[in-house]
Amino acid sequence: MTPDAPAKPRRSLFADLTPLRRSPAFARLWIGSSIAGIGTMMTSVTVGLEVYEITRSTFMVSLVGVISLVPMILAGLYGGMLADAFDRRTVALVSAVLAWVSTAMIAAHAWLGLDSVALLYVLVTVNAVAGTVIGASRAAIVPRLVGIELLPAASALNSISAGFSVTVGPAVGGVLVAAFGFAPTYTVDVVLFTAAFLGVITLPRMAPEHDALRPGLSSLIEGAKFLRHSRNITMTFVLDIIAMTFGQPRVLFPAIGALVVGGGSITVGALTAAYAIGALLSGIFSGPLGHVRRQGEAVGWAITVYGGAIAAFGVVVACAHLLGGRPSETFSTGILPALVLCALFLAVAGGADNVSSVFRGTILQAAAPDGMRGRLQGIFIVVVTGGPRVGDLYAGLVVAAGFAYPPVIGGVLIIALVALLLRLVPSFRRYDALHPDAN
Repeated sequence: MTPDAPAKPRRSLFADLTPLRRSPAFARLWIGSSIAGIGTMMTSVTVGLEVYEITRSTFMVSLVGVISLVPMILAGLYGGMLADAFDRRTVALVSAVLAWVSTAMIAAHAWLGLDSVALLYVLVTVNAVAGTVIGASRAAIVPRLVGIELLPAASALNSISAGFSVTVGPAVGGVLVAAFGFAPTYTVDVVLFTAAFLGVITLPRMAPEHDALRPGLSSLIEGAKFLRHSRNITMTFVLDIIAMTFGQPRVLFPAIGALVVGGGSITVGALTAAYAIGALLSGIFSGPLGHVRRQGEAVGWAITVYGGAIAAFGVVVACAHLLGGRPSETFSTGILPALVLCALFLAVAGGADNVSSVFRGTILQAAAPDGMRGRLQGIFIVVVTGGPRVGDLYAGLVVAAGFAYPPVIGGVLIIALVALLLRLVPSFRRYDALHPDAN
């Protein structure tokens, strides 16, 4: 190397913290979202456990997410239009208030001992709608706070936040439910969610572009036209829908803890946390992701690994079912071999899903113009939150139809469909992070 040659940037194995250092506003938003996310995931697993305790039906558990799907789709579309037409900080703040109130009402339902599954469905739907709008607004805000060049690092940091929340939340939720019951567990979420307000209130003003369309049919049509001609962005949505529809086994966890492996709520918390631990670890060691240029191809490989891990998880569950005796809902060391293997494959799936999420989010934010980000993020949030709910329905229907192992079937379908789509859309395989292109 000559003395005048520039030194190559040092590549670290660990996550790049530059966005937190350069943007205090992003740092506050990240911290607040991380704390609030713990409580959100506690409530998510707790609602499933409560519905299962009331009904003893996996299908009824699956409806917790399915019923809120259509309202979430509408909220994502309209919330995205709001984020493009109004101050994104204000949109996020109003939505956060609605989410907090609905969480408080879920806690009140438990404290009053109402045991109303219908009321839980309604409250969870309201909470999901508010969360969708918050997510769309917040994600559209991030590029303005950190800049396009730091989007992969910011996405990886957000994945760490999500992974930490999903790791800690379900595990703590399962233990709290077992020790204290549903009502105190929901109440902890009410307290933790207040941290979300800190991150949003302290944001700078996020005014829309001067020529932004007001929410309505014209705005929706404009977004649809842009997306129709944006094959690379569309592929990020389609691939995630495939992965989450056929590879989301969470609705099976209560039955696995009660009827297959054993261990009850502690097993449910452990399985849910294992998935998140994989996501968290892949976020912590995400330094190399910022140097990947073929991000579309990386998405394809990540989802393929995800499908393989889900299929392997299904094989372990099937073996435990066929070889096991009469499992107890009380945790015992006898369930450890099956539980460890299930957790291992779920951790691999969580890590692969997180890598896919980092690149899909980066492609969307980098390839879309700022005035379109709110609407596209609304669709993105609908996909990443609605996809698992469709997956819940898939798993519930497969079990109801008499097929005991939906993860095995789903994992194989994921691998096959991803290979087919990458072959049909070569532009996505060639997507270059240095030259973002929606088409």
